[in-house]
Amino acid sequence: MSRPLHRGVSGGGRLSVNGPDFWDDSQMKDKIEKEDLERNRSPGDQTYSPTKFLCRILFPDNSPSKHNLGENGLLSDPFSPGTGRNRLKYALGLIRLSLVGIVLLALTGSFWWTISITSSSRGHIYHGYRQLQEQVVSDLKDIGQLSLGAANVKDIEYCPPESENFIPCFNVSENLDLGLSKGEEVDRHCGPGSRQNCLVLPPVNYKIPLRWPTGRDVIWHANVNITAQEVLSSGSMTKRLMMLEEEQISFRSDSAMFDSIEDYSHQIAEMIGLRNESNFVRAGVRTILDIGCGYGSFGAHLFSSQLLTMCVANYEASGSQVQLTLERGLPAMIGSFNSKQLPYPSLSFDMIHCAECHVDWDQKDGIFLVEVDRLLRPGGYFVWTSTVTNTQRSVRNKVSLKKWNFVRNFAESMCWELLPQQDETVVWKKTSLKKCYFARRPGVGPSICSKGQDIESPYYRPLQACIAGTQSRRWIPIEERTKWPSRAKLNSSELKIHGLLAEALAEDSLNWNSAVNNYWSLLSPLIFSDHPKRPGDDDPSPPYNMLRNVLDMNAHFGGLNAALLDARKSVWVMNVIPTSGPNYLPLIIDRGFVGVLHDWCEAFPTYPRTYDLVHANGLLSMEFGQHSRCPMFDLFIEMDRVLRPEGWVILRDTVPLIELARSHAARLKWDARVIEVESSDEKLLICQKPFSRRQAS
Repeated sequence: MSRPLHRGVSGGGRLSVNGPDFWDDSQMKDKIEKEDLERNRSPGDQTYSPTKFLCRILFPDNSPSKHNLGENGLLSDPFSPGTGRNRLKYALGLIRLSLVGIVLLALTGSFWWTISITSSSRGHIYHGYRQLQEQVVSDLKDIGQLSLGAANVKDIEYCPPESENFIPCFNVSENLDLGLSKGEEVDRHCGPGSRQNCLVLPPVNYKIPLRWPTGRDVIWHANVNITAQEVLSSGSMTKRLMMLEEEQISFRSDSAMFDSIEDYSHQIAEMIGLRNESNFVRAGVRTILDIGCGYGSFGAHLFSSQLLTMCVANYEASGSQVQLTLERGLPAMIGSFNSKQLPYPSLSFDMIHCAECHVDWDQKDGIFLVEVDRLLRPGGYFVWTSTVTNTQRSVRNKVSLKKWNFVRNFAESMCWELLPQQDETVVWKKTSLKKCYFARRPGVGPSICSKGQDIESPYYRPLQACIAGTQSRRWIPIEERTKWPSRAKLNSSELKIHGLLAEALAEDSLNWNSAVNNYWSLLSPLIFSDHPKRPGDDDPSPPYNMLRNVLDMNAHFGGLNAALLDARKSVWVMNVIPTSGPNYLPLIIDRGFVGVLHDWCEAFPTYPRTYDLVHANGLLSMEFGQHSRCPMFDLFIEMDRVLRPEGWVILRDTVPLIELARSHAARLKWDARVIEVESSDEKLLICQKPFSRRQAS
């Protein structure tokens, strides 16, 4: 049974590993404050420095002290009168003179060594000093936030209305001024000054999104930046499956007046040799990359067949495919096929889909198709729907015919098998045999990447013109992989590829299953009340569909994702692996989840207000424990940007970092409570973002 949390001064609690019990941490806080006070006392109160020792010898203090009191309370001279005393005086005098000489020699040597340093050495020292100074300033800013307390820290300002959909690193006008063109102006460019030090407010008429699955088919028009004209003029197949109805946008894929996405999915399944799309999983398909996804209708339909579709599309200031897809509760992020590799490992997806995705596959000598090949698993499928593939129309259009011939021949040179075509949709199957690459005629098709080029998990690296993934131990045809949902656990041979024992993954899963049960019971405003407690028998537990979009900022093995699915919560998780830590992203991808690499000193490639829950276990220690490359508060501003109003934050870390994080949460006006974790030196910080509204002008 749960016990109520008794009211305390500090607003904290205890989280039991085995059960959901709380306790008041006011006494614990007093103890910690006393220990901090002792640690922060002046070193002079506790230690006896060499400098003080030298001064005491050279210039003795003749004042009385507790060390030279006699038994009767009178002063006693440690040196008795007489000849012994005089000899001792002479000895002390010689010692003093010797020490003075040593000090003078040391200072002289130091002076000559200093002036002998070359100008270049001085430059290196100055540069190192500047780096150290910048690091100290960054650390002191964070320490200052904690020492001043929430009451004395200046409140952060709100961003202007034009920043409602602001995404750092995606500034098209600035990129055009820098001379970027040919698609690179919409690429991601993170540099100094790309962040905004303010809080992004939602639009005036913003409403909390409808819960899943209703929110998949109906969204609030005011929540996304799209005009009525853009809705009505949406031309591609996956875009025109929506209607504007007063304050809402509805996606009616089953309506007879629109092209049926179900028929389209059924057609693709037949081309692969399956009865219908529900058999994709049996064929080894679980994760799909949808390039230029429209508004996510393809992925929304396949979700019921246990297929996970990640949408990627260019940054768009208005009518964004990524923003609308995320608003529907579907996986999406900003990404483009322009100049850089996407931040996914090689051999990540079972299928890649492009329906009028506006990528010119014949440009740049086919390098975009090479990137598709890198991302596809052996035996995976590339689905392309375009008017270019309509051979009858292409015969009359020489430009389209030239494009089609190039793509078809280039795909063949990469050992892709073209399956029977239907209408304007073509499907290629990537080879499962490495020997096919070596059986090609010399000079035909892209070469095989060398070891130095074949980086398994690139982070926005320039596109490579060579075939990658052939040297990976993860080269396993999709037909031979463990089928979903068993794939989430992986078998022992698959785990061995990642250097992981089955026992380690089982223990990780056990811990996360317990953690998720505790997390879910904490997601209630009750914990912020004067008498915080878990929902009991009289208080309904949070519903299974309370959350939909979850961002795990330090996903490790993907344990949170697996535990949420085991608990039958209606969520999908964006698993993020920080570039500053161990790379477990290939393991997460092979478990049938989606995720990306990311540097948390940069903004995440998504629109504001896209996640219901932001979770980070150990991220603060990883990024700010030993040294920090950026201020911690910048990370919290970014968390606030991507979090929906009334969204939740769960942080687990060491006590000092959690206390510092709580001060940052206060500046952001989040409701926050610290929860102690039983049998651990870590704590939880549970926060909820308020629904702050901009006043209508």
